Parts: sequence; C-alpha cells; structure tokens
Amino acid sequence: MAKIREISSIEHGLTEAIKELKSEIIQEATGKSESFLRKCSDPDLDQQLDHRDAVKIDRACVEHGLTPYLLRAHEYIILKELKKIKTNSENLSELLIKFTILHGQLMDVINSSKTNSSHKGKEISSIEKKEIFQAFEALENKILKIKTTIENS
Repeated sequence: MAKIREISSIEHGLTEAIKELKSEIIQEATGKSESFLRKCSDPDLDQQLDHRDAVKIDRACVEHGLTPYLLRAHEYIILKELKKIKTNSENLSELLIKFTILHGQLMDVINSSKTNSSHKGKEISSIEKKEIFQAFEALENKILKIKTTIENS
C-alpha cells in the first residue's frame, strides 16, 4: 500500500518529481538511482534528500517543462510557518508605501548599472549584480511582510 505523504512536505515534492521524470533523467541529473531517491521520499526512513540533489531534481523538472516540485514544497513549508508568526500588524498602507520606495530603489540600481558611465558600461558588473540582488532581497522581504500582515488580518 502506498504511503500517504503530507502535501506540503519535501517527501511529497520528491515523490511528484520522481513520478513525472524518467529514471534516466533522475540518474543523469543526480547520479543517484530512482530507488535511492524513492527511499528519500519515505517519511518513515532516516534517509534524507541532500539539498544539492533537490536543486538538481528541480533543475531537471524545469528543463523538462515541469513544476519545480521541491521548491514548491519548501514554499509551502515556509508559508505554513509564517502563519504561526505573530506580526505587529503594521498598517498595510505604510507597508505598501515602503514597498513602492524599495521598488523604486531597485529600478534605480538596475538602470544605473546599465548606463555607459557605470562600472563596466552597459554590461552589469559583479559589484552591481550584488547591489541589485540586495535591492531584490529588500523588496522580497517587504513583500513577505505584506503577505504576512494580510494573512494575519
């Protein structure tokens, strides 16, 4: 009898990926056999999926036009945990204003890094990429705060 796996679990995501990908693709992507990975998808066994293998499996899924099942599982797990967090329920209007400011800052960083007078001209340098990713991270954190505030309202 098939084991029931919690929908928002790594084991479920792995089971879905194994079901959708062919054994050869899994073997090629991870260097591991399908049977080994099936054991990793059993929540009752100690055998765990390595993070690097999870990334390789999701990459193979994306390359074959499938959902990155393990990424989705991580998102569900984190969203469940976020629901448990008590927020100080900031005013949603204030959060949206801060979001707009951060979005503007992100656009400024991107646009300034693509000008002829920037570090490497129109090519984005690694320093500029770092600044862009920092601006993205600040924006993502604000989005998360907005989602959490709305969820807890």
